[in-house]
Amino acid sequence: MTSKWPIQYPDRIQLYSLGTPNGQKVAIALEEMALPYEAHRVDIMAGDQFTDEFIAINPNSKIPAIVDPNGPGGVSLSVFESGAILIYLAEKSGQYLPTDPTVRSECLQWLFFQVGGVGPMFGQFGHFYKYAKEKIPYGINRYQTEVKRLLGVLETQLQGQDYLLKEGYTIADMATFPWVGALDWGYGAAEVFQLQQDFPNVMSWYERCRQRPAAARGLDVTKLT
Repeated sequence: MTSKWPIQYPDRIQLYSLGTPNGQKVAIALEEMALPYEAHRVDIMAGDQFTDEFIAINPNSKIPAIVDPNGPGGVSLSVFESGAILIYLAEKSGQYLPTDPTVRSECLQWLFFQVGGVGPMFGQFGHFYKYAKEKIPYGINRYQTEVKRLLGVLETQLQGQDYLLKEGYTIADMATFPWVGALDWGYGAAEVFQLQQDFPNVMSWYERCRQRPAAARGLDVTKLT
């Protein structure tokens, strides 16, 4: 990897990412867990993710990915898929993934809610609403409806509690809140969903997460521009 992304600190976790919501959540986790890392910007618009150097880490050519030089047994380990990375980092650091079996299960359920629902549906909405060269009403309406439904699920879950789990802030929050922010800064659709009016619990939670000092630092890692 040294040809395209020179490594200055080989003893640290190497993060290969970009400041998309998926990329942000891993940087946030590294900051929150205070794990030493070195960040490398992968320009997906330039096709960096399809280079041999990156495919050697992630055969699926998606950001983010990490290489931990001090993996299990002291052996270097590459990890791809953002949800898998968050679980790995939480287990490595012993933070933000509850140990009680019941609460751990709840945390993982909300993590996979993001991985399987929020991420794909919000992303598809953003594609059809903002980035598609041809505006297809069916695509926009389909994903707008699903995003609104998912926001409603979050709104209900956050009623009367600060985070997705009543026990406190976890990797499930880290995974999810950047996607809510992307509806505004990424897609310019805050008014489309009337976020402040219709989803006050979600937006209070978003601000609560975003303003955490470590999370704020993570949001700035490998910026899009």
